[in-house]
Amino acid sequence: MVNLKKFTLSFDKKQENWKLENDKTDRVIKRFDTKENATGGGVLKKTIGKNGGSVRIEKKHGGYDEERTFPRSRDP
Repeated sequence: MVNLKKFTLSFDKKQENWKLENDKTDRVIKRFDTKENATGGGVLKKTIGKNGGSVRIEKKHGGYDEERTFPRSRDP
């Protein structure tokens, strides 16, 4: 089994923007104005870096939309 870093993209109600957070450290990696800005055009892939990882993408009002793995070849 491949050991991937895990991240979560979720809506921050206090700051009214989307945050990409490292699940292990709870550190916010980057903030985005909209979910579309975070998920479009390879932005997530660039943001998590060359080592890649797995990103759980939340819905604005709870629950999960999807999970993406970068690079795709490391998808378990």
